[in-house]
Amino acid sequence: MHISLFQAILIGVVYYLGNIGTPWLSLLGSISVVYKPLVAGTLVGFSLGDPVQGCIIGAAINLPYVAFISAGGTAPQDPGLAGTVGTAWALAAGVDPSAAVTIALPLGLLGTMIWVAHMTLDVTFVHMADKAADQGDIDKICFWHVVPPQILMFCLCVIPATIATYFGSTAVQGLIEQLTGRPLTVLQVIGGLLPALGIAMNLRAISRPGTLLFYMIGFILVQYMKLPVIAVAVLGLVIGYFYTMLLNNNQVQQAATPDGTPSVTLDDDDEEDF
Repeated sequence: MHISLFQAILIGVVYYLGNIGTPWLSLLGSISVVYKPLVAGTLVGFSLGDPVQGCIIGAAINLPYVAFISAGGTAPQDPGLAGTVGTAWALAAGVDPSAAVTIALPLGLLGTMIWVAHMTLDVTFVHMADKAADQGDIDKICFWHVVPPQILMFCLCVIPATIATYFGSTAVQGLIEQLTGRPLTVLQVIGGLLPALGIAMNLRAISRPGTLLFYMIGFILVQYMKLPVIAVAVLGLVIGYFYTMLLNNNQVQQAATPDGTPSVTLDDDDEEDF
C-alpha cells in the first residue's frame, strides 16, 4: 500500500488530536480518547481506506498499553505515536497484527522525545503568562496559555508523524520483504507475547481484595456460564453501582460519633435560631 502525502498529513493530525495537552477532543489537557491505539488505529484505517484492518491492528497495539498510566508530567511511553504511525506502517507493509505490535512499540519509546520537547519549550509560554498576570491582563494570560502551546504542539506532532509515515512506510515495506521467512516469524511470535505483558500489568493492578473477586466472578460468568460480554458488562455496572452506595454509607457511619449518632456542625444561622 502506498501512502500519499495528504494521507500522511491526516495521520499526523490524528496523532496531534490524540496527544496529551490538546483540548479539542478532551477536557483542557486530559487524555483524549484518540490517544488510545485502538481509536487512533481505526482513524488511520479510515485515512488509508481500510478501517477494519486499522481497527484490528490498533486493538493489537493497544493491548501492551492496557495498564498504561501517565502520572503527573511523566510519559514513560507514547501510545498515540505507536497507534498512529505504527498502524500506518503495518497497513503499508501488509503485516499481521502480531508483527505490527513489534513495529509499533519502539515508536512509543521515541514518542517520549516529543513529549519532553513539548514540556521543555512550554516553559517559555508559562513565563509569558506570568508577566501578563503581573500586569493584570486576563486576555494575554488566556492567549499565552492556549494559542502558542497549541501551535507548538501541532508542529511537534504533525511534522514528525507526517515525515515518519510518508518516508518510513516505504522503508518498512522493504525491511519486511527482507525479513520474510524465519526472521518475520520470530517478530510475529514476539509481537504475540507482548500483549500478555500489558494484560499481566492490568491483572496486577486489579489484584486487590476489593476488586479481584469481581474479576473472578466475571471470568466465571463468561467462561463457564457462557454469558455474553454485554450482559456481564451490564451486570457489572449494576453491581458496581450498589457496591459504591454501600461503600459510601459505610464511610458515613465511620464518620459518626462514638455513640453512633452522626456528628452535626451548626452554622451561624442555626445558632441564631436558638
